[in-house]
Amino acid sequence: MASDPAPHILVVDDHRDIRDGLRRYLTREGLRVSAAADGAEARSLLNGHAVDLAVLDIMMPGEDGLSLCRHVRDHLDLPVILLTAKESETDRVVGLEVGADDYVVKPFSPRELLARIRSVLRRTHALPPQRGSARGHRAHFGGWELDAARREVTTPTGRVVSLSDSEHRLLVAFLTYPQTVLSREQLLDLVHGRDTEAFERSVDILVSRLRRKIEADPKRPQLIQTSRGGGYQFAQEVTWS
Repeated sequence: MASDPAPHILVVDDHRDIRDGLRRYLTREGLRVSAAADGAEARSLLNGHAVDLAVLDIMMPGEDGLSLCRHVRDHLDLPVILLTAKESETDRVVGLEVGADDYVVKPFSPRELLARIRSVLRRTHALPPQRGSARGHRAHFGGWELDAARREVTTPTGRVVSLSDSEHRLLVAFLTYPQTVLSREQLLDLVHGRDTEAFERSVDILVSRLRRKIEADPKRPQLIQTSRGGGYQFAQEVTWS
């Protein structure tokens, strides 16, 4: 790796024109690229090479991208971007639930994917080691429970609170890195990885919205605390099941 510091990207797509086109474009942009046509070929490449990020098509014959993403999450410390031809909210949520770091909806430009790749690499390299795990579907903290599949939180008294997509992503970010100070830039990448128009002030606004939903007193937060050095941290211990 010292002789070739360029990140190594694995592209997995059953469409040869997409696969080869991305390999050529990303290589021209200074990345090292391997390509696979299906899950079996991808697993072989992952076993035999050090890969920095995987781009996985969801809709493939045989093992699909979601199954392959689960395998990566269970066995490798590797960021994943999913390619999907469907723009439904269900696909986005399921992809994030199985551990994807970002997603791109087909049709897309190679330039857009390159921006996502660089954003995810920057985010994952900058973040501290995870203390939580989003591999489970439910997170428990201070009597609260997050049902990640339904994107709902339940209060200690049993009341269900619905979350917007951005609020859900923010809460998952905090629950994945509990008791860890996350800068506004890190939270921006975690929550708005696909939104090139997002700005750091939007993180403060989103934190305020989430506090109003999960804090007993949003003006004196006990769960999401502001760090004097900049950023925020989730102060409660978290367990996933």
